[in-house]
Amino acid sequence: MSILLFRLRNVPEDEAEDIRELLNDNGFEFYETSAGNWGISTAAIWLKNKDELENAKAVIEKYQTERGISQRHTYEALKQSGAHKTLLDSLKENPIRFIAYIIFVGFIIYVSTKPFLAIG
Repeated sequence: MSILLFRLRNVPEDEAEDIRELLNDNGFEFYETSAGNWGISTAAIWLKNKDELENAKAVIEKYQTERGISQRHTYEALKQSGAHKTLLDSLKENPIRFIAYIIFVGFIIYVSTKPFLAIG
């Protein structure tokens, strides 16, 4: 019987590809499900043999630890060189979206507090 091994929701494509490669290289039999047309299904990698679950999880955990370390080093290098993306950079890239978000947040705050202000 198959068992869920790794959820793919919000996982970068390069990491998902690395996980697939890692499982293939270590001889694990698996299959993948997508989120479907509407994105409500479980996008995941499923292990076909339930008995291999602990070994597969150990392999993935080791990979993720190494990836985390390398990603932190990459971020630190970008930060030191000044090439990392900041909030100000995002604002400069798309100011209309930023303004729309501010207006939307203001509207939500207004709608949330109006009943309480009308009481007094």
